[in-house]
Amino acid sequence: MAQPETTIILVRHGESQVTVDQMVGGHEACSGLSKRGRRQAEALRDRLLASGLLREATALYASILTRAVETAEVIAPAVGSGRLAVEERCELCELHVGEGDGLPWEEFTRVYGRPAWDRDPFVPLSPGSESWGSFVERASAGLQRVADDHVGEQVVVVCHGGVIEASFSAWGRMEPGSGWRLKPENTGLTIWSRDEGGAWILGRFNDCAHLDGVEI
Repeated sequence: MAQPETTIILVRHGESQVTVDQMVGGHEACSGLSKRGRRQAEALRDRLLASGLLREATALYASILTRAVETAEVIAPAVGSGRLAVEERCELCELHVGEGDGLPWEEFTRVYGRPAWDRDPFVPLSPGSESWGSFVERASAGLQRVADDHVGEQVVVVCHGGVIEASFSAWGRMEPGSGWRLKPENTGLTIWSRDEGGAWILGRFNDCAHLDGVEI
């Protein structure tokens, strides 16, 4: 039986302060957006207000990490009615980093090394962390749940680069650990639509037009 089209708009958060500080920013250490990241989110909001691109959205989700929540709150006036509450879900978070949360990345790499995920995507990043493979499974399931909860709707999900990569495994059937990686930019838009026959179609990837010519 045919279903109405469902559209999921993935928004990568703005630049984070932990990125500026070169720190591992998991659940404990994430301190939200940098000044530049807030300007990026404001540029996206202004573009969306002018274009009405997300005027038909019925729901606004974010991961529970502060950098994603703050980005969602900045763009919320341009999403749907402009009064949608931000619903936070941990399953939309970036890879859980385990006991190294809050360390400088240089020290984290010195202590734990770099997992060879191209050879085995199910090696944990550090003690208590997810592997790349388990993260992709978790994030893919979270994205699918959003889509299944909003059949026939347009939904915005403010998330992370890794979650956007996971969408290509969930809906593009690209296996994790098979030698490919993506690099979505901060506040870039990636748009997937599920057509009436159930096929997923990539409409846009990493659309950052709102950052062109903007002093950030």
